[in-house]
Parts: sequence; structure tokens; C-alpha cells
Amino acid sequence: MANHEFKWKHFSPEIILWCLRWYGSTPMSYANIRDMLAERGISVDRSTIYRWFIEYSPSLRKKLRHYQFINIDSFVAA
Repeated sequence: MANHEFKWKHFSPEIILWCLRWYGSTPMSYANIRDMLAERGISVDRSTIYRWFIEYSPSLRKKLRHYQFINIDSFVAA
């Protein structure tokens, strides 16, 4: 995702993408993700993580869908 998609956000794009990845790929709650960020010294409310997921998950899903059916073997050098 491009940095212009995260314009005017209080947190850096890396932190937002961490949260999206953790929540989308693991069976964790927003509170668990908040605790993981707190261990790293970042204070984020769980409702903020929820809002990020609602806002960015459709565009992230659209961008990742392109890679869903790509054959990995075609990229491996023989």
C-alpha cells in the first residue's frame, strides 16, 4: 500500500500494516494486538485498530487478490 493512503494518520504506515497483518492472519482479538504493540512501546486503543481494519482491509484485500493465483514455480529459477 502506498504512503498516500495513510495520509493524515497519527501512526506510521508500518504500524498500521503490522496490525492489519496480525489481525488478518492470526486468530487474535484487537485487545491482543493492542497488548503486543504495548510491549513494543506503542500505545494504541483497540477501537483504533478496529477502525483501521474496517478502513484498510477492503483495499488491502483487493491488492493482495492479484497474488492469490500466481504460480510460485514460475518465479523459481530452474
